[in-house]
Amino acid sequence: MVRISESLTVIQEDIVKLKVDAIVNAANSTLLGGGGVDGSIHRAAGPGLLEECKGLKGCATGEAKITKGYCLPAKWVIHTVGPVWQGGQKGEDGLLASCYRESLELAGEYAIKTIAFPAISTGAYNFPSERAAGIAVSEIAKFLQENELPEKVFLVCFNKETCKYLQEAVLGVTKV
Repeated sequence: MVRISESLTVIQEDIVKLKVDAIVNAANSTLLGGGGVDGSIHRAAGPGLLEECKGLKGCATGEAKITKGYCLPAKWVIHTVGPVWQGGQKGEDGLLASCYRESLELAGEYAIKTIAFPAISTGAYNFPSERAAGIAVSEIAKFLQENELPEKVFLVCFNKETCKYLQEAVLGVTKV
């Protein structure tokens, strides 16, 4: 439990400005940019990111792929495609959990020590924020207990409501 509380931090910040080894992109399945976090990351990284993403030929929901960070402070961008919320009966929870798990597995493979996640699927994909926060924190906590890398995980919020849900989820996991 100690490792989780020391290794998992919730912050309200602009993810593209963070000086971490990797940021996670809540991407669409084409990986060619879009709105929200995805568009912001593509704009900040510059045209090299789009060119590299074209070669990846997309990404399935629940999976993750990695690229260089280009003009970002982060060396890497891990792209993951979250599920569109369809009422919770179409496997959305499992797909969202897979986004976090696969992203963390890539972080381990690439010896990434610090990683920042946005609240995957909670924007345009309408996944309920409180439910998504519980899934995110649960998957990250489980991974941190079983693996040495990453050493530090940041959950980055765009708004105060999302931060509140993530902080509550972290507190729930770290209580003894």
